[in-house]
Amino acid sequence: MVVEAAYARCQHLARQHYENFPVASRLLPRAARPHVAAIYGFARLADDFADEGRRTAEQRLALLDDWRRRLHETAAGRVPDEDSDAGAIFLALGDTMRRCALDVQLFDDLLSAFRQDVLVTRYDTWPDLLDYCRRSANPVGRLVLRISGYRDAGLDAMSDAICSALQLTNFWQDLAIDWQKGRLYVPQAEIQAAGATPDDLGRRRISREWRAALTRAAAETRALFLAGRPLPNAVKGRLRWELRATWLGGTRILDRLERSGFDVFRARPTLGWLDALPIGWRALTWR
Repeated sequence: MVVEAAYARCQHLARQHYENFPVASRLLPRAARPHVAAIYGFARLADDFADEGRRTAEQRLALLDDWRRRLHETAAGRVPDEDSDAGAIFLALGDTMRRCALDVQLFDDLLSAFRQDVLVTRYDTWPDLLDYCRRSANPVGRLVLRISGYRDAGLDAMSDAICSALQLTNFWQDLAIDWQKGRLYVPQAEIQAAGATPDDLGRRRISREWRAALTRAAAETRALFLAGRPLPNAVKGRLRWELRATWLGGTRILDRLERSGFDVFRARPTLGWLDALPIGWRALTWR
């Protein structure tokens, strides 16, 4: 398999999955899109190992360990020789890592978070949860900046804030789905402070107490979005449009969660084609 075909396979994979933000979209410079798709493919399949199917915890961890072995073989310059999605991902990823001088530690951080998803189902405090976001979401933003030629601590900090906010928004959006899998990402300290109980979730009900806990969680999330809002104007070219759309898509989901009273058991808010026009207009009139 040639590298160009491997990148095309990764881009196809990126188009198959719903996300709250654009992935390797036309808003990015053409040269950056294949690299972003390769990173997305790597993370998407690893995330599926941790989340999808009926595998045991041991099987999930074994798959993630093998994924990490393949990652380090790729970083060492070994080229996979197989016609599969995994082969395409690592062929493209190896080329991306070499061309963009990407640090393998950022990928290791992602895998450590996916392993944590298998082993940890509750978080006691906000620092505990944000440490998970530091490894599950923030590396992706930093990798996009590296691909685009940015290596700046200030930009990294703003990117981290946006990526953590996107991750948290996804948690509140997927509360019902995660609960069915035995996971709960709202910090236990927040739940206890609001007087909420898991029994309500078991009855597929967002009680007044749960609404209070989630309102507080949304406020923490919005503060992170606001901390990262200057990032799009701090970069140049088409990347700023990608980042504006990413920020606007995430905050739009958060808005819908708040308006619905966080009743994700009744309806899970998502973005569709009808959202493209208002997001596009707000990106054009960004201040």
